[in-house]
Amino acid sequence: MASFVNLFISVFSVISNKRRWWINKNPFSPGNVDFSYILGPYFVATLWIFKLTYGNFPKYLITNVLLNTLNAFPMAYVWEKVGTFKFKKINHIGWYFICIILSIIIYGYQYLVEKTIVNQNKVKSEL
Repeated sequence: MASFVNLFISVFSVISNKRRWWINKNPFSPGNVDFSYILGPYFVATLWIFKLTYGNFPKYLITNVLLNTLNAFPMAYVWEKVGTFKFKKINHIGWYFICIILSIIIYGYQYLVEKTIVNQNKVKSEL
């Protein structure tokens, strides 16, 4: 799951930079991929949320809604104020919904991976 999250965020980072949704004032690395999310709090939070809520989608979604609300509104305002990044062609509400959609995609991916593993184990045990 961690590899999928990193790949997804890398692709998303390239798209957001091309479309100029925001500008990172002090990125960790030059180029189109923003490592601040790949190696930073979004990645770590995703792993912890999965560890604490996976298997209970409503709990997972509520946790993501609450944390993404904090991320998209008070925290994003703070990061803009201190000069870390600035939203350009996207606003806080747009960022919030992108984060919610991303969390649903990540959960769906993990669900499919685990379902595939369980099905493979059933086939092996039947042989």
